[in-house]
Order: sequence, then structure tokens, then C-alpha cells
Amino acid sequence: MARYFIELSYLGENYSGFQKQDNANTVQSELEKALKIYFRIKVELTGSSRTDAGVSANMNFFHFDFELNDEEVVKAIYPLNAILPNDISVNRIIRVSDDAHCRFDAISRTYKYVVYQLKNPFLQSRAYYYPYVLDMERMNEAATILMAYTNFEAFSKKHVQVKDFRCKISESFWTRGEGVMVYQVTGNRFLRGMVRGLVGTMLKLGTGKLTLKNFEDIINEKDQTKTDFSVPGHGLYLESVAYSEGILKK
Repeated sequence: MARYFIELSYLGENYSGFQKQDNANTVQSELEKALKIYFRIKVELTGSSRTDAGVSANMNFFHFDFELNDEEVVKAIYPLNAILPNDISVNRIIRVSDDAHCRFDAISRTYKYVVYQLKNPFLQSRAYYYPYVLDMERMNEAATILMAYTNFEAFSKKHVQVKDFRCKISESFWTRGEGVMVYQVTGNRFLRGMVRGLVGTMLKLGTGKLTLKNFEDIINEKDQTKTDFSVPGHGLYLESVAYSEGILKK
């Protein structure tokens, strides 16, 4: 058996998340169905980064074990995309070493959250409509503060099974684009609900409902009850997953 990483993009609005679930349609279940139709055998997938219902990805990965020659790998991409729904796209299939793991070998992940403040029907299912005056300078101060911390328990959903809440944030900032505001964050790992919790809490700060001291107090006190997780999933995008040099080159 050989191991392959499969890179894909997807819009999350029609799915109950990335990872397979009982009695729910997910990105993984759609891809596994397509692989079974094409290869005529069940293919087990392992996912890189779980995304919740409604969340989209420009880049995410699964890995699977199968026996293919290089020509068959290239030939598989077009028919898989023909079988898959239009909101899921296979971009690459990459032969990797037999012990490569798409989740555990990832060294960082980058997320973006998109907010718009003027009503726009073309963005309603792609970004979060938040029509309030925001202090972007203060929000960027808060975003910068995050890089000084490693314990993000306050921004994790409750009742998650993790060994610890330690994350290293290497990039965190807000920018303005054409009609939108975008929060971008890169870290070595993210907790469940973490990016949405960060965004929701920084939006409260941006409207003056919190001060920078309040924001830091939430982090230091590890108090999840003061974090705002209410922003919707459809504004969130997994932008990329990074691996050490050589992982994607057998």
C-alpha cells in the first residue's frame, strides 16, 4: 500500500462540517462516496483540520492508503471532480512517505474570517453581516496581543477532549478589503470554536463593549463564559495548511 495526501477546496454552507458524522452530510462523506464510485472499493480517509458546519476551506487535506501508479493518480482527479458536488473540488493527489500524517505533520494552519458592514446580497452566505461602527485600530491591538499568549482555554468550546489548551499564534491581524474586513490568524493548532470566539470577542471590543484590559482579562482568567462564540460559520475559511519542507515531496 502507498500513502497519498488529497488536497481539496470546498464551500461549507451545505455541509455539517468536514469530518464524517452519523446521520449528517459532510465533506468527508461526499469524498468517500466519490472515491468508492471511482475506485470501486471503500477508501478510508484521515482528515487534517476539522471545520464546523458552514465553514469553508481554500485548502484542506485528507490522507488515504491505496495502491496507484503515478499515471493513475493524475487520471483520478478529473473523474473525482466530475462525481463530487460542485461545491467540493479535488485540487491535488500527492504521493507521500508511508508514515506521513496529514494532521500530525501539519506545522501551521491559517484561517480567515470575513465581515461586511454594508448590506450585500452577494456576501450574505460568504461573510458575516455586522453593520456597526468598528474601531479597527483597537481590534488590531487585541489581535497583536494574542501572539504574546499560549493558553487559549477562554476561546475553546466547553467539553472538548484535548490534553491542553496551548497554541502558538504566529500571525494575527485585521485588514480592510473591498467592502469587507478580514481577520487572518496563523497558529500551530486551533481549539474547537477558537477562531470564531476570537472574532466575536474582538468585534465586541471594536464596538466599545469591551476594553483591551477586559480582553486580556478574559484570556488570563480562562473564562469561556465571557467569550462571544456567536459569529456564524459561513464567514470562516481555512485558508491553508502548511507542512515541513519535503512532506509533500516523497
